[in-house]
Amino acid sequence: MLEHRPRRFRSPSNLSRTSPIDSRAVEDLRYIRQTMERSAAFTAVPGWGMVAVGVTAFPTAWLASRYAFDLRWLEIWLAEAVLAATVAIVSIHYKAGRHGLPWTSGPGRKVALNFLPAVAAAALLTVSIFKAALGYELAGVWLILYGVGIVNAGVFSVRPVPVMGASFMVCGAVALAMPGISNWALAAGFGGLHIIFGSWIAREYGG
Repeated sequence: MLEHRPRRFRSPSNLSRTSPIDSRAVEDLRYIRQTMERSAAFTAVPGWGMVAVGVTAFPTAWLASRYAFDLRWLEIWLAEAVLAATVAIVSIHYKAGRHGLPWTSGPGRKVALNFLPAVAAAALLTVSIFKAALGYELAGVWLILYGVGIVNAGVFSVRPVPVMGASFMVCGAVALAMPGISNWALAAGFGGLHIIFGSWIAREYGG
């Protein structure tokens, strides 16, 4: 007959000495966390920051309406673009820090990389269109390409973002079809749409 020997159980103190969490386990946990960050949606989109950007677009449109798509008109809207970008970056940084979200890596980097090509295309086309004395076409081009960038970036962001991008594209199409309202189409897009969707994002995704 087989002799049954009593099992010996290790005490917790012995386990802690013989089975420590080694560096490989720590690396595995870090890899899992980074993978989750890369696959997660970018939720640091600043709703109230968008609202602030939208508010600044209305006085800009009023001031630019005094000029007939000339150099001064272009300078006014470029200054607005710089101001809007500054507000957006500061707002993203603030929201990401407040919620403990990464915004310079993972989904944040994907959002930027998908948004920037459309912005670069808009900058290049601006030079050519303005040199051709077709300044009234710029509003439609800006709105459409901005919308394209938002749609592309929205793949890695929250649900309202790609919807906002599509709305900008529609607004741009209207501006191209009706060049007489181009300046006010910019106000409707960069002003009204930013306020509407910024309020939606702030309400649903925490500021």
